[in-house]
Amino acid sequence: MDILDYAFMQRALLAAVLVGITAPAVGIYLVQRRQALMGDGIGHVAMTGVGLGFLLSWSPVWMATAVSVLGAVLMELIRWYGKTRGDIALAMLFYGGMAGGVMFINLAPTGSNANLTSYLFGSLSTVSESDVSAICILAAFVVLVTVGLRRQLFAVSQDEEFARVTGLPVRALNLLTAITAAVTVTVAMRVVGLLLVSALMVVPVAAAQQLSRSFAATFAISVAIGVSVTIGGTVTSYYQDVPPGATIVLLTIGAFVLLTALATPLARRRARAAAAAQPAGDPAECSIPATRGTGDRDGV
Repeated sequence: MDILDYAFMQRALLAAVLVGITAPAVGIYLVQRRQALMGDGIGHVAMTGVGLGFLLSWSPVWMATAVSVLGAVLMELIRWYGKTRGDIALAMLFYGGMAGGVMFINLAPTGSNANLTSYLFGSLSTVSESDVSAICILAAFVVLVTVGLRRQLFAVSQDEEFARVTGLPVRALNLLTAITAAVTVTVAMRVVGLLLVSALMVVPVAAAQQLSRSFAATFAISVAIGVSVTIGGTVTSYYQDVPPGATIVLLTIGAFVLLTALATPLARRRARAAAAAQPAGDPAECSIPATRGTGDRDGV
């Protein structure tokens, strides 16, 4: 394949694979916690980090990581203590992050505006060796947390009260989830872009849920979808000269629509078969409310 003859495409494909793994791996916990849009908010805050990186001539990836982690911590603190005014504080944090990024970019040396676009919407040709090194380190941290602490994170995401009763450090785990989401945003911004990364964190998980209700299976399927669409979007972007971030997100949505279309009739046939096999008047016919989120504790 001629696509592998170019060093910038080798870097882009490696970054795409890492993004495809890390984004759904974090996203499944955000979906469980009903915080599907957290990635979008962190992406707004990360813009300030990118702008500061250009202004101070430091690495935008590492600066965005630092700022987005700080923003994620503030988001958790607001969620804990904000009460009725928390939504207003979060809105100010999100829009302040975007405004700060635009301001710092305009104060930076000439040419930074063009570079900002690659961080907002993704760019294949601008993924440098230093970016790949940073992405590899950050992706390793994300995988270590999301896989190594999957049981604890799932318990907290599924039911905080249950997790607290079992002795888990709920607040520390919530904070770790937020920080991991912030790191994931900076991992993905070079490929998908800050404004589109949230879709890659959420939609593959929603697509995987069409096929399985087990947490472990949903985790594996969503990562497989994430890797498939990021590689597919990157290759399509190279051959068709289209924006990589938008292509990846559209492929992800297409996967969700396809899996939903395939899963719906199958679920109906299973429901009819189960109803036909159920003896009349059996108390088991009574419907049981679905548990929150994906799967059950045995499926971790």
